[in-house]
Amino acid sequence: MSADVIDYEIKGEGIQLVEIELDPREGVRAEAGAMTYMEDGIDMQTKNKGGLFGGFKRMITGESFFITTFLNEGNLKSRVGFSAPYPGQIIPIDLKKFNGEFLCQKDSYLCSANGIDIDVAFTKKLGAGFFGGEGFILQKLKGDGMAFIHAGGTIIEKKLAHGETLRVDTGCVVGFESSVDYDIRFVGGFKNAMFGKEGLFLATLQGPGTVYIQSMPISKLAERLSAAVGSNRGQSNSGGDMLAGGIAGGILGSMFGGDND
Repeated sequence: MSADVIDYEIKGEGIQLVEIELDPREGVRAEAGAMTYMEDGIDMQTKNKGGLFGGFKRMITGESFFITTFLNEGNLKSRVGFSAPYPGQIIPIDLKKFNGEFLCQKDSYLCSANGIDIDVAFTKKLGAGFFGGEGFILQKLKGDGMAFIHAGGTIIEKKLAHGETLRVDTGCVVGFESSVDYDIRFVGGFKNAMFGKEGLFLATLQGPGTVYIQSMPISKLAERLSAAVGSNRGQSNSGGDMLAGGIAGGILGSMFGGDND
């Protein structure tokens, strides 16, 4: 089954939304709860894609048990918008350019053209299974149409040549094409183990293929905000909350508002 050919526009800068234009009888699939708005003529159908087992596999990845299909049942073109779940950027993925298959982090899938298959892909390596964190369980997008994934902070695209290797913080890997070899490796050395804030394990990606990296995954943002709040618990509730709020606001402002000279 070929995926529907859809037109789209990504709106916004730091907190983005993708608006998809559907011709009559065209459809798009999305995470339950991702829809922001839809115009007249679009019918929404929430289903457990892949049956009960498929739903449970999706729950393992941290995603919703259900997938919602938005189908244009009218006679005119109609639009539907999907917003990202947290600040960051939306990446359009044309699966035709990746030989019909793309792997992404467990919480990065946003929506895709009707006809794209969304499944769970377990990594093959034992090391990745025990130490991968966010990278242990991946989602596989398969088909010949457009899909949209979401990432936090700044997005970096790397095109790895055959045999070229890139080591990345496990939480910062957004996705990669299936030709890329993926593993988790230990960062050796006593000082690295004791004082290296990047962690003991890094994702190792070996080409050929395209890799997308995010500068601020939601897990790292939550950790920074939690540390900012926790460091001020010794102060009075009102003063501590105000200072923590100011720190949190400063972090978010620097991420998405740019530097002010």
